[in-house]
Amino acid sequence: MTRHFKIAAALLTLASPAMAESHMSSAVLAGADDFRKCKSCHEIADGGKTIVTGGKTGPNLFGVLGRRAGSVAGFKYGDDLVRAGEAGLVWNEALLAEYIQDPRTFLQDRLGDGAARSRMSFKLRKGAEDVAAYLGSF
Repeated sequence: MTRHFKIAAALLTLASPAMAESHMSSAVLAGADDFRKCKSCHEIADGGKTIVTGGKTGPNLFGVLGRRAGSVAGFKYGDDLVRAGEAGLVWNEALLAEYIQDPRTFLQDRLGDGAARSRMSFKLRKGAEDVAAYLGSF
């Protein structure tokens, strides 16, 4: 019985990365679909290469994960998002998903300032985690 348990545990350990990758791929695919709602304001472009054509109202979202909030050169961010970035806000999937769901409340909570505002007025209540996973693929 112990031998069977060890074999099963070894197989599960080997299968875990494939299972995680499969889940990640489904989140990325769902996020690509949900990102259609974001394209009116945001593009995804790497230098001169446009990956996803979109609007210029919002900043380019290429490489957003791991980037300090409010820091794309040449883009005019709202003061409160810049302030959050200067206070140490660096985007990861969880924080970006939370922001996408309710930008104003996110900044108010993050800055401890009930008057904080975001220039992004759109709220993506459903699918924000998938969009963040999708953006993490660039």
